[in-house]
Amino acid sequence: MTPISFYVLGVPAPQGSKTAVVRGGKAILLDGATASARSKHAQWRQAVAAAAHEAAASSPPCALPIAATIVFRFPMPASRTKRDRALGWLWKHSAPDLDKLLRSTFDGLTDGGLIADDRLIVSVVATKIEVEGWTGASIEVRGA
Repeated sequence: MTPISFYVLGVPAPQGSKTAVVRGGKAILLDGATASARSKHAQWRQAVAAAAHEAAASSPPCALPIAATIVFRFPMPASRTKRDRALGWLWKHSAPDLDKLLRSTFDGLTDGGLIADDRLIVSVVATKIEVEGWTGASIEVRGA
């Protein structure tokens, strides 16, 4: 697979945990998040899917082992000092959890047709940062 790099604009949103409940004798999984969180997650996943679809350029979904590099870019809070802002970026060591961001992003890559199934991702380098400037993610996928 030729490496594919692209950007996703927006604010990265996590995919939360599911809650199992039994209704009518059947076990179903419900999203445990609030309506607002579900909406943000859906918007992020759709943004990733759209960018992945465009990046795939009509190629069939990759069905080989994949390595991914993702940098999640969050807005820098107004509370940051002038010195911190001058740096242009800082590590984001607060919510959301990196693993939940990866979950929603991988599902978006699958929805967009770039990869056949997110189980094919065998290697990941992922980073969360706060930035001055555009927010979203830079994503690169390549054969592992």
